[in-house]
Parts: sequence; C-alpha cells; structure tokens
Amino acid sequence: MKGNSRRNFVKKTALAGAGVSIMPNLSFGSNFGLSQDKLKIAFIGVGLRGTNHLNNALQRKDLEITAICDVDSNRIKIALDKISKAGFTKPKVFGNSDYDYRNLLDLKDVDAVIISTPWLWHTRMAVDAMKAGKYTGLEVSAANTLEECWDLVNTHEETGSHLMILENVNYRRDVLAVLNMVKQNVFGELLHFTCGYQHDLRGVKFNDGKSAYGKGVEFGEQGISESAWRTQHSLLRNADVYPTHGLGPVAVMADVNRGNRFVSLTSHATKAIGLNKYIVDNGGKDHPNAKLKWKQGDIITSTIETSNGETIIVTHNVNTPHPYSLGFKVQGVQGLTDFDYHTQRIHVEGTTKGHGWEAMDAWFEKYDHPLWKKYGASATEAGHGGIDFFVLNAFVESAKENIAPPMDAYDAAAWSAVTPLSELSIENNGEPQDFPDFTRGNWIKRKPYNWMKETY
Repeated sequence: MKGNSRRNFVKKTALAGAGVSIMPNLSFGSNFGLSQDKLKIAFIGVGLRGTNHLNNALQRKDLEITAICDVDSNRIKIALDKISKAGFTKPKVFGNSDYDYRNLLDLKDVDAVIISTPWLWHTRMAVDAMKAGKYTGLEVSAANTLEECWDLVNTHEETGSHLMILENVNYRRDVLAVLNMVKQNVFGELLHFTCGYQHDLRGVKFNDGKSAYGKGVEFGEQGISESAWRTQHSLLRNADVYPTHGLGPVAVMADVNRGNRFVSLTSHATKAIGLNKYIVDNGGKDHPNAKLKWKQGDIITSTIETSNGETIIVTHNVNTPHPYSLGFKVQGVQGLTDFDYHTQRIHVEGTTKGHGWEAMDAWFEKYDHPLWKKYGASATEAGHGGIDFFVLNAFVESAKENIAPPMDAYDAAAWSAVTPLSELSIENNGEPQDFPDFTRGNWIKRKPYNWMKETY
C-alpha cells in the first residue's frame, strides 16, 4: 500500500460529514427471522444524528419506515421530505409531546426502533421500547447513571427484547484491521490499551441559536441542536460523559463481557477553564455565560482494570483546542500499535527492525477486515467515513433474525457506566470504584461475538 493508497485508507475512516450512502448495487438477504417480507422500522429522534441513520436506511430495499417521532416540527418536515423523495410510503408521525413516542411504540407495524435523542432520554426510551417488544437501537452513550445501566440490562433480561448500542467507531476501517491483528495474535497476550474522545466541541456546545455549528456562545434555551442539551452536562457534571467511542473498540479487543470484564476504575480531572475562555474570547467578558462556573474538568483521565489483568486509559477532552483523536494504543507482550487518523505506527518484535516504529501500510493491507473489503467502496459516503453504513447494517441484519447483536445490552451498560463511576471517583479524590458485573457472572462462559465474518 503506497503513500496515496495509505492516505485513502485513512481518509475512508476519517471523521467525515454526514453524507447519504449511495449503494445501488447492494442487495441484502431476505431470510428474515420475522414473518414480514421487510423489517418495519421507526425512528425516535430525527435531529442531525437521527437523520443520518434515516439517510442510510433509505438506501436499503429490505426496510419499511413505518413511523417517525420528534418534538421539533422542522425536523419532522425534513425527514418526511427525505422519505418522500426516496420513494418510501409516508410514515405515521408522532411528537405532539415529550411522551408521544410511547404511542409510536404501541404500533403493531413497528418491529425495530432507532433512538437518537438527547442523552437524558436514552434509557427511558430504550426501556419502553424493549417492554413494547421492539428490537432497539440506541445511540451513545446509552445511560447516564448506574441505575440506568441496570435498567437496560434488567429490561432486556425480563422481556427478552434485544438492545444494540449503536457505537459506530467499532466499525472504523483501521479499528477493524487492528481487531483482526488482535484476533490473529500479532501482539501476543494483551497488556494495555489507551483510548478516549479528544475533539474540540466548543463550536458544538455553543452557537448563535440559528445554526447548529455557527459562531456564538449560546446554549440551553438560547441555543439549538446539541447546544440546547449537551452543554448542560458540562455545567453540572464533572465526569467523562462520552466514553464509548474510544472504549467500545477496546472492550471488543479485550473480550469484555465475554471471557473478561471491567473490575475497577479511577478517574482524575483537571481544572475547568476552557469553556469560560471560549465564551470570553467569542462573546466578551460581560456576556452572561461568562459568569458561569463550569463543573466538568477540561481533561478527564480514567484508568480501568480488567479481570484478565489488562489496564485501559480513557481520556475525555472536548473543552480545549484539540484535533479529533481517539488516541488508540494496543499493547501486548509481543508488540504494539499506536494508531489514529494522524498517527499510524506499529512495532512487532521479531518483525520490526531495531527498536523503532514502522508504518502500518502493509499491515493494514494484510489485515484489512472482510467487511471493508466487501462493502468499503459503496459504504464510504454513509457518514463518518463509511462506518455509519456498517453499524446500521449490523442492527438491521440482527433485527431481521431477532438475535443478539454484536454490541448488546451488557455492553451498553458496561461502556456507559464509565460516566457515573468517573464522577464518583473524581468527587472522592480519585478513589477506586468497583465496576458492576452487569452479566451477573455470565461473562465467564459467554463466547466472544464473531467480529471477523463478512456479513455484519
């Protein structure tokens, strides 16, 4: 893989704008676990993220979109226009109140739902969906408190309804290639990981109340899109509130909940000055928001220990200038890789010459995942460099068969639990927090999901 090819490989996994997937030549199996010819799917939340899922769903021939729900009438209009232009039948519409989604869940012609709403609604909507017997796809993070984490697990076990956390980074091309290396024992027995979410979100947390990512320093009732709800978490919580983009891929590599589990966590936070500086720089020192005292530290670092003896460092940094990075490192007794959008390097004992690094070009070519080999050319416009195609495909194919998804309720709980546990640890000067065993001991005998197949 020469230089240009390598750049194309990385580009395909880069954080891209949400585009519409063009997949004219793709066909999907029709051997459904359901009696219907097509999976009947509904969308709860059709804001920017929900609309991205909708765009990708409209490219499939095995779906019927039977209902949509959003309390923002403008987003409903946008969604209906897209559905009409794609030639789909007009769905039933809900959103007259905050709880109108429950009327959507009462519909018999809804097999599965995708929930893309503000964080505080995630668990209650997912619990209601599972109780209604719907195959549930839930955006990240899945839960805000330990009680909510248990609610997801308990409801899944009580109802038998499946839940899939829609963690799209697990399907990044370089992430899946490294997972392939892990499965083929390139690094030997695993020892240590780093990961996280480092991304300057100040232009997302604040805007002018007119455009989602426009200039300005407004949030809450004066903001729109994510600034209307996301920013409030930074004002009130000193925690890693968004852990799953980094932790999800690492948890799969370490077989967490399937032969391994998280045991304990410690967290520390820096002082909180980044958001105040942004407000003063862009709105002036006399702006009302410049008087606010932000609770969330600008950089939060958590260390997780696993039952198999690995350590995982998770970093959250979204309140300062920082190019997008999830900071992946995978280290085993035989070698390691340090990879992300801007760094792609590896050292494997007995293969890499000397004590230095080597580029990952040839490694990526050799261990490119079967999914990307099969669908990569068609998937790359599906949003976030193509990974949104793969996460939606895994959800749809699992729902059609009504089987456990690749990332299930136990994963949703364990990965999301970092938020409340980090909050407790920080509040208690870095005191270790015991990680709940959401599988109730079943992690010992649960088999890892087959991530290396070429279907989903």
